[in-house]
Amino acid sequence: MSSAPYIAPNTSSDRAGDSLYRKIAWRIMPILVIGYIIAYIDRVNVSFAKLQMLGDLKFSESVYGVGAGIFFLGYFAFEIPSNMMLHKVGARVWICRVVVTWGIVSALTALVRTPMQFYTARLLLGVAEAGFFPGMILYLTYWFPAHRRAAMVALLMAGNPVSGIIGGPLSGFILHHFAGSRRIAGWQSLFILEAIPAILLGVIIFLFLDNRVVEARWLSERERATVASEIHEEAASKTHVSLRSVFASPSIWLFGATFFGMEMGSYAIGFWQPTIIRQTGVRDPFHIGLLTAIPYTCALLCMMFAARHSDKTRERCWHIIVPNILAAIGFILCTQAGSNTPIAMLGLVLAVAGVITGLAMFWALPTAFLGGNAAAAGIALINCTGNLGGFFSPSIIGFLKTYTGTLNSGLFLVAACLIASSVLILTLTRAHSSKLQPTEAEI
Repeated sequence: MSSAPYIAPNTSSDRAGDSLYRKIAWRIMPILVIGYIIAYIDRVNVSFAKLQMLGDLKFSESVYGVGAGIFFLGYFAFEIPSNMMLHKVGARVWICRVVVTWGIVSALTALVRTPMQFYTARLLLGVAEAGFFPGMILYLTYWFPAHRRAAMVALLMAGNPVSGIIGGPLSGFILHHFAGSRRIAGWQSLFILEAIPAILLGVIIFLFLDNRVVEARWLSERERATVASEIHEEAASKTHVSLRSVFASPSIWLFGATFFGMEMGSYAIGFWQPTIIRQTGVRDPFHIGLLTAIPYTCALLCMMFAARHSDKTRERCWHIIVPNILAAIGFILCTQAGSNTPIAMLGLVLAVAGVITGLAMFWALPTAFLGGNAAAAGIALINCTGNLGGFFSPSIIGFLKTYTGTLNSGLFLVAACLIASSVLILTLTRAHSSKLQPTEAEI
């Protein structure tokens, strides 16, 4: 078992290698990025539907918070089995299954009438989508070595801010255009119309996505051999351990706890940003949607810059910590905004840019230390543990808002979680690299 992660030689001057991996990126990354955009829109469009459905269905803020968050209980329960199935049967078939299933469930959310139906629809959406994001992270390890992967992960996670840039105005437009319709409410149209692209994407994935580099007929035999050799060399230096040892590894759980704190911030944004803007006095859903695009645009630029700088310097720790601290400051600033929309927007810019940048940088750490079954199970375990923050964040904030009448206490809690994650990242990366992977003593 290796005592340190694979460190690739400096290949910045290797133009042939750059050209090869650029060719691969142009083939597979558009499909993955579009998938992530659609997934995130379908996951959090309930935050816009909330602007109308709570009044129509007489739901409280706490009912909304639990419904928004219960998605992640289904996600948590099925994520590891889903990722193991992807590793076993291949990305093409399994990701197609995931995408089509969640599209159907998302559309059916338009039929809910009671809190229990709302909870059930959100739970089933989590079950359907389980494994999609960690599956894509795992899929990237089949095509890109570690020293090229941070930029690809950042490009993939660009789907998060892009989904906000597209999804916010789109959701606001649908709510505004269909409001007052006798046949179907605006929030129902939102769920139905935004589910259609997922089903169509499933067909595209099945037709065009290759499982591994050896199946890529659009690469020459020499190109396939080059990539396969580099991936194999890296894999030989990674940790290949049993599934049981992954669950027994303290380092994996520490990564999960770190990701949990960061996801608390991510889904405070995803499920409550329209509400934060509306409570400053902005009422029109379309205007709210336009304003949500501003923080996501800034986040996209910050994330891409940080990813390039992180790969260039081969530094990961502070590229996660600094964004986390800025996000915490942003959430605290939102609590002081009151009815001042510019102050709230400044806080949201810091919060969104910080959280999204930190999350993109985070995945460069665990993927550098895990391979084989350890990667499939370890990535899924970290992701599903962290995604419990997606349950607790909207649920706790919704509960506190119902009983205090304000989002402030919940936003302070989220800021504290981001600071705690920063401390954990510093602790993990300062430790010897061999302690970031399961050791014989942990198995």
